[in-house]
Amino acid sequence: MNPTRKRRLILVSAILGAAIVAVGLAVWALQNNMNYLLTPSQVRAGQAASYQSFRLGGMVKAGSIERSPNSLDVHFTVVDADGSMPVDYNGILPDLFRDNQSVIATGHMTGDHFVATEVLAKHDETYMPKELKDAMEKAHASHQVAAVSATGAAQ
Repeated sequence: MNPTRKRRLILVSAILGAAIVAVGLAVWALQNNMNYLLTPSQVRAGQAASYQSFRLGGMVKAGSIERSPNSLDVHFTVVDADGSMPVDYNGILPDLFRDNQSVIATGHMTGDHFVATEVLAKHDETYMPKELKDAMEKAHASHQVAAVSATGAAQ
């Protein structure tokens, strides 16, 4: 083989190899940083088993909020149409966090409890995040429950 062609072949092979490694690292990094939104019934069905961290979305069950008097520990239950999930959180909750309000908690499963690292509450009575709205509509579709519109009103 001609020395010039050999150098070109080595250079092209090195560039191609570096591109493959870069794409592989980018895909690996994106997979590790993705947070999936699941409802309590999806978690109970085992869909969260393959995720280290995910977001849990639903409504805070009325009367389920228990605050520790000596620390920032809070225990509450998130519900959807079919299931419920106990949540443990240590931190300051948003001002709008209360019973019967939409919530999205980021965290992981520990046994049969969800341990939240961040809790987000909806900002007014008409807002519901699109992802949560879609997940709740999908859960309600199997029970023929009225769908929730973008304004939060039943259709």
